[in-house]
Amino acid sequence: MSKMTDRPLNSRPREKLQAKGAASLSDFELLQAVIGSGGAQADVSKISRELLKIFTEKGTEITYEDVAEVLGIGPAKASEVMAAFEFMKRRLQPSERPIIDSPEKAVEQLADIRDKKQEYFVCLTLDGANRLIAKRIITIGTLTSSLVHPREVFADAITDRAASIIVAHNHPSGNLVASEADEQVTQLLAEAGDMLSLNLKDHLLVTQDSFVSIML
Repeated sequence: MSKMTDRPLNSRPREKLQAKGAASLSDFELLQAVIGSGGAQADVSKISRELLKIFTEKGTEITYEDVAEVLGIGPAKASEVMAAFEFMKRRLQPSERPIIDSPEKAVEQLADIRDKKQEYFVCLTLDGANRLIAKRIITIGTLTSSLVHPREVFADAITDRAASIIVAHNHPSGNLVASEADEQVTQLLAEAGDMLSLNLKDHLLVTQDSFVSIML
C-alpha cells in the first residue's frame, strides 16, 4: 500500500504510537509520524525514506538545507523537523560543553588570563542553548592596552555558527574601572553583532580577584 490512508488504522504510525507508545515504532515510522502527510510531489513514505537516509549519513551534522532539499518538504515542515531535532539533541544528548548562562559561569572559563601581566582579549562563542562552542584568545596587548577589531572577534564566531558571543579582557593593573577605550570597543562590537545577527551577550573585565560587566 503506497498511501497512508490505504493502511488499516492500527498500522498507521501515529495511531500505532498512541496505542503502543513511541518505542514500538521503527525509525522510519517515527519520521512518518513527524511528517504526517505528503503532498503532490511526494507521499509521506517517500519523504520519510529520504529523510532517514540523510539522518543515517549525516547524524547530528544534518542541516536545515539538507532537510529542505527533500522533495515534498516545504520551508515550514523543514523548520518543524529541525526544531524538533535540535530540541531533543539539546535535552537528551550528553554534552561536555558547559552552559554559559551567567557572568559567573563565563568567568569560570577565564581563570588562565586573570593573573596575566599583559592584557588578553578573549572571545567565547555560544550556541543557541548557551553551550560553549569555543574559547579563543583574540589579541595579546601590552601592559596597559590591547587593540581589537570586530573582524577578528566575529570571523571565527561566524565559522562556529554561533548564536552569541561573550568577550572578556583582563586588567593587569587590577583596576576594575572600564576605560573609555573599553566602552568604545564594547559599543563597536555590539553594533557589529547586531548587523551580523550575532548577539554580544556580555563584555567582562576581569582582574586576579574580581570581575565586572562593562555592559551593565
